[in-house]
Amino acid sequence: MRVFIAIDIDEKIKKGLGDLQERLQSSADIKKGDVKWVKPENVHLTLKFLGEIKDEKVVEVCNIVENVASRHKGFELDIESVGYFGGRSARVLWVGTGQGSDALCRLAEELEQELSLAGWPRENREFSGHLTLCRIKKPAAGVEIARASEDYRDFKLGSVSADSVSVYQSQLKPTGPIYARLGNYKLQ
Repeated sequence: MRVFIAIDIDEKIKKGLGDLQERLQSSADIKKGDVKWVKPENVHLTLKFLGEIKDEKVVEVCNIVENVASRHKGFELDIESVGYFGGRSARVLWVGTGQGSDALCRLAEELEQELSLAGWPRENREFSGHLTLCRIKKPAAGVEIARASEDYRDFKLGSVSADSVSVYQSQLKPTGPIYARLGNYKLQ
């Protein structure tokens, strides 16, 4: 099964992200099929993407996440600043994190460390907390989305209470992914 570990985002922030997506769609001159927007109800803050794992490994992953969560305090995390991955042509458009990012990075690093000790490969790149708004399929659309996002560099959406970590299964469907929570573990 396809598995990832994430912090859930509350409904108020999801609504704000949906409003932002609508504003960006109307201000960017792009064709509908050139960009795949993430449905606001599916937005989450991924701490670690494990990909395909054997079903029997899910219990081990959940135990690791529960143990790591028990050693971290809950924290407030500001959601702000629109940015993108890619050069001049954006590939992924996202909203980043502000205050609280240090606690988020410590949590992600400990998960990374504990999972690597259990045999999962470490990420090659440094963790960057973000909420994905869309994935861009065409370079011309990426240039246009990058241009439109410049107006939102100082964007501030609000904050979320990071009080737990969830393990999810992701099933890819033609209509988009379907997520099923496999476990939820409280931060202290």
